[in-house]
Amino acid sequence: MNQTERRSRKLGWRFVVLAVVLVIAGSAVIRSCWLDVYYIPSESMEPYLVTGDRVLVSRTDYNSTTIVRGDVVVFDGRGSFAPLNSGQGPVADAVHTIGVWLGVAGSDTVYVKRVIGVGGDHVKCCAVDGRLEVNGVPRDEPYLYPGDAASTSAFDVVVPEGKLWLMGDHRSVSADSRSLLGAPGGGMVSVDKVIGRPLRILWPFERFGPLARPTASAILPVPPAIQKDAQ
Repeated sequence: MNQTERRSRKLGWRFVVLAVVLVIAGSAVIRSCWLDVYYIPSESMEPYLVTGDRVLVSRTDYNSTTIVRGDVVVFDGRGSFAPLNSGQGPVADAVHTIGVWLGVAGSDTVYVKRVIGVGGDHVKCCAVDGRLEVNGVPRDEPYLYPGDAASTSAFDVVVPEGKLWLMGDHRSVSADSRSLLGAPGGGMVSVDKVIGRPLRILWPFERFGPLARPTASAILPVPPAIQKDAQ
């Protein structure tokens, strides 16, 4: 191999490395600002989302639209659902972070749940017929996992302004706001902790498709929903 060929091959590898770096950097910017991908690690949102789903999440939807009862939100659980300081060591944490970024591992601090109550709502379990009550009105929940009760644990809460009461659709296996009633914050999650809204299942292929928001008939009309402040 002559010197010209060596130089050409070296330049070729440099272009490949530069292209890879640019793709990774561009992907990081997109995922931190507009769209991200999350892996669903548990059964808590079945049948809407199942273990192993990879979902595309919009980070900007709630900057211009309101968070309403029935919405499914992806949120940062640190300070509410997850401890502020967690980790298994720098190496294990680094490997796990890479897995989360690649969409093959679930995050220890990011959760997905359904909004049951917004600021000002009075949420109670349960009515005489076993349904949840929101502002004194029994609520139908067509998204519940087949055979599940609305809740097997009683609660009676008023959601503060700027907070959300969140529950999984598979109530019998979901650790959610009910599990944190005795903790600081009482199971409420700040609206500012919402990362975004799941838009579409990307994988597995047989489940590929859009994730619809709740219809107007699924949302009790009082009081009005809240809007997440633009970041």
